[in-house]
Order: sequence, then structure tokens, then C-alpha cells
Amino acid sequence: MFRRRDYRPWYRVILEVLWPRGGWVRAAQYVKHRMRRLPGTPEQIARGIMAGAFVVFTPYFGLHFVIAALLAKMMRGSIIASLLATFIGNPLTYIPIAFISLQTGHFLLGSRAHTEINDSLFARFGAAAGDLWHNFLAIFTDERAQWHELKVFWDTVVWPWTVGGIIPGIICGIVCYYLSVPVIRAYQNRRAARLRKKMKKLRQQAEAAE
Repeated sequence: MFRRRDYRPWYRVILEVLWPRGGWVRAAQYVKHRMRRLPGTPEQIARGIMAGAFVVFTPYFGLHFVIAALLAKMMRGSIIASLLATFIGNPLTYIPIAFISLQTGHFLLGSRAHTEINDSLFARFGAAAGDLWHNFLAIFTDERAQWHELKVFWDTVVWPWTVGGIIPGIICGIVCYYLSVPVIRAYQNRRAARLRKKMKKLRQQAEAAE
């Protein structure tokens, strides 16, 4: 009874992850609307946004929600806001995020961004995935596990990205925090004023009816 009524083929699911039906502008407006209506003080919500904004600069895809929620809890921020804020990381922003984080990480570590001529980030992702698949099959066969490409991937992508994402992640989080607080406070004040006005009108109507 909880299944979708409209069947979506696999290619459509992937397409909608990369580009939502209403576009990323509409998705961003929805997230912004949800942020404003979250319970809690502006500071609590903004701390959650800060946590989510920081997490998108880490390379641990699939764990962003978990890490953001843990950070928000440690910071006494809104966990829901932190989860919504991870949508800052999307197919439109991950390329510049990856570039900034990797370049910063290699600079801080004094390492090289490339291991070979004609090397690329996508090639290293593919090579690491190949090692993972080979090692999975090796469990059921006589093949030996291979770790070379995974080590290269860790040394040239994951670790530099982790180190390099800290500084821009903190900067992005702080900027999001200080931009969010006044916006959320103004929205909450306007909403509270509308509710007071509505309640006052209802009282007046009730008194007139008596």
C-alpha cells in the first residue's frame, strides 16, 4: 500500500537525482521554506545549517546525513536543519567543492594532485570501484585481493579531500550561520505577528457573536 503508483525506470530515478522535476532552483526554494518553518530558535536552526554546510565538503558520500546529524547534536543545533542543509551539496556544486577541497588538501599536505599523465579524478573513482568489485569476487574465488588502486584513491583523493575540506567547510558553515540567523529571526517574527493578528481577529469575531 506504500508503493509509488507511478513506476519509474532506473534511468529516470538517476535523472531525477541529478536534476529534480522542478529543477534545482525549485528544490532550493523548498529547502529554504522548510528551514524557515523549523521549530527552535534562529541560533539553533542556524547551527544545524552550519553543520550540514560543513559536511558537504567531506568526501564521505552516503554518510553525510549521519555526520551532519552527529555534528548538529554536538553543537546543540537543529538536526533536521542539518539534514536539509546537506542539499547544498548537489550535482551542480560538487565539482567546485571537490576542486577546492582537493587543491587545498594537496597544498596543505604537500602532495601531488595527479599520479600519472592522463590521470583524472573520475579515472581514480573507477579504478577504486574496480578494486572493490574484484575483492568482493575474490571472497568466492581463488583470486587474490588487490589494494593498489584503493590505496592510490585514498592517498590522492579521500585523505586530501578530508584535510582540504576542513577550512572551506568551516568558512562555508560560518557564512551560512550568520546569513541564516537574521533571515530566520525575521521570518519567525513576521509569522508570530500574523498569528497574533489572526488570533485577535478571531477573538473580536467571537465577542461580536456573543
